[in-house]
Amino acid sequence: MSAPDDAYDDEALAAEYVLHLLDADARRAFEDRLRDDRALQDMVYRWEGELAPLSEEIAPAAPPPALKSKVMEAVGPSRERSPLQSIWSLVLGGAVAAGLLGFLMFGDVLRGPADLTPEFEARLSAGDGSVILVAQVIPATHEIVVERVAGGPPPGRVHELWLIAEGATAPVSLGVLQDEGATRIRVPDDIAPGVRTGTVAISDEPPGGSPTGAPTGSVIATATFVDI
Repeated sequence: MSAPDDAYDDEALAAEYVLHLLDADARRAFEDRLRDDRALQDMVYRWEGELAPLSEEIAPAAPPPALKSKVMEAVGPSRERSPLQSIWSLVLGGAVAAGLLGFLMFGDVLRGPADLTPEFEARLSAGDGSVILVAQVIPATHEIVVERVAGGPPPGRVHELWLIAEGATAPVSLGVLQDEGATRIRVPDDIAPGVRTGTVAISDEPPGGSPTGAPTGSVIATATFVDI
């Protein structure tokens, strides 16, 4: 299978994962890959962001009290699923997925596009200017895009991004940066509100990032955010 086909399949899997359409075995296998696959994580984050407005716009509704008895009568006493029931489940699941995909394709016409404009940024520069990075924050998606302007980590090392929230006593890792170009990082929802007034830092770490949850190598640069 070609790389584009693989990417397409992963995109579909990510959507089914967010929609809870995967069976237990497929879900476990997907979550095993999700731990170490950054591209797959980005797909899941993207689908979660796209589907979140849908869950907000649909008001919860309790099913009619008589519905359960009607369903049980239709199913009957047997716990075995007939081929027809299995086919109907697939059709129903596909219809739900298709409806949601249609919403994603045309929903922006109804609710307008998400604002993906960065609103504030921080410029991180080593004292000697050997490493320069610019971190821009997109509040609408809780993302930080870190662009490497100059320099990179030494051979066999990586740069890791940290957030020290205002009033916090310890930094929180936001992830390992790519050696070249831009790195897009989604900030966890629970700490996203502290980004604007916090301090970001870059440290020099072993491959894979700090093994302790705190910076272990030298801190190369720190900066605070300013409005763009």
